[in-house]
Amino acid sequence: MLDRRIPIVSFFRVLNNASRILKNPLPFHHENFEKHGDAFRVQLGLGKTVIFTRDAGFAKHMLQKQHRRYTKSALQTKDLAKYVGEGLLTSTGEKWLKQRRLIQPAFHKKRLESLINTIKEVIQEEFLRIPSNKEIDIFPVMSDLAFKVVAKSLFGYTDTQGDTISRLQYITEAAQKSLVKEIRQPYKRWWFYLSGKIKNTFKLTQEARDILNTIIEERRNSDKVYNDLLDMLLTSKYDDGSVMGNEQLIDEILILFVAGHETTSNALTFTAVLLALHPEIQEQVYKEVSETPDDLQPMEQIAKFRYTKQCIEEAMRLYPPAYFSDRVAIEDDNYQDLKLKKGTTILVSFFEIHRHKSFWKNPSAFDPDRFHPDIDKKEYSDWYFPFGSGPRMCIGNNFAMYEMILAISTLVRKYKISTDLHKVDIKPLITLKPENAMLTFVDR
Repeated sequence: MLDRRIPIVSFFRVLNNASRILKNPLPFHHENFEKHGDAFRVQLGLGKTVIFTRDAGFAKHMLQKQHRRYTKSALQTKDLAKYVGEGLLTSTGEKWLKQRRLIQPAFHKKRLESLINTIKEVIQEEFLRIPSNKEIDIFPVMSDLAFKVVAKSLFGYTDTQGDTISRLQYITEAAQKSLVKEIRQPYKRWWFYLSGKIKNTFKLTQEARDILNTIIEERRNSDKVYNDLLDMLLTSKYDDGSVMGNEQLIDEILILFVAGHETTSNALTFTAVLLALHPEIQEQVYKEVSETPDDLQPMEQIAKFRYTKQCIEEAMRLYPPAYFSDRVAIEDDNYQDLKLKKGTTILVSFFEIHRHKSFWKNPSAFDPDRFHPDIDKKEYSDWYFPFGSGPRMCIGNNFAMYEMILAISTLVRKYKISTDLHKVDIKPLITLKPENAMLTFVDR
């Protein structure tokens, strides 16, 4: 299979560590990387193996330079797709390319500027709900915020549609929880089918599709111009002049909900916790935002919030929401002295690359100055993957960054954040989620 002998982690060792892997696989991965180097092979039983790597060059080779030789694994193209459909995140090949070309213009920086005021309104509204002088878990707040930002940016929902949005949020999160159980406990999949759990999840996702179909039909029959993402998607045309049908539109909207709200809420929560743990850095953010006039246009404000952006970038280095990516070789390939046969599965750990001692000085420290504007991006771009890499890099990266800069700057301007925590707790699922993010907010 390979020219170079990659160290093997036996199936017996995996079984022996099954309980801790189920809870949090990252320490197990780290131990193996430290013992075996930047690549090792894990035996999964029944002759199946997966190569784990934290080689940044290998990651760029697969995701960028030779991306046509690789495809996403069944985790996304089948397991996730069965609940959210074949949208940008889950489709492959020609279908993915066709959809990417169609949707890309909707996320152009100039088009996003029309959504900035909408994003800011949702942020201000949600942060008013944070109780002062009381310890709370900030993650549910950030989760609600991120979901409503996507919903309002997508189809400008009003307060009268609040129940509809809440229902869509519930279904989206329930489907993700169901999928996580299936992935982390494959030996119980038969039980998930027999007990009706998978059937119930399908029923929920069909309800979401029906809700979205109604919204799309109402919009198609409306003469009003909304200038939201749905308007942009409805008017976008393929090369042959045709437009997206309702089913494909629903697939794309569900993907935007899944990818657009969870990763952002994770990153916002991690940033808030890190600022609470580092009050001196939080004060630098406060100084920046308090000295920036509040009557500037949002895009002008975003441009001035440079240190705020650095803090978010550093939080996403330490705790990348998309903390891994996997690929399957669809043809034979070579990387340096490594020969990869067609069908080889490779898992790239962005979490490990972002903490690699060869790339980062004092890698476990929270140091926003790593991303100072005076530092050339070329110094770290080869080993920094907050939104992935290559043609399949997250299409909403600018949208997410604008939202996060506005959210963190608004939060720190309004509140002083503190915590009794001594470290950041994590829960690696499909994305890297924060856990026990207990913070106290005091009005400034």
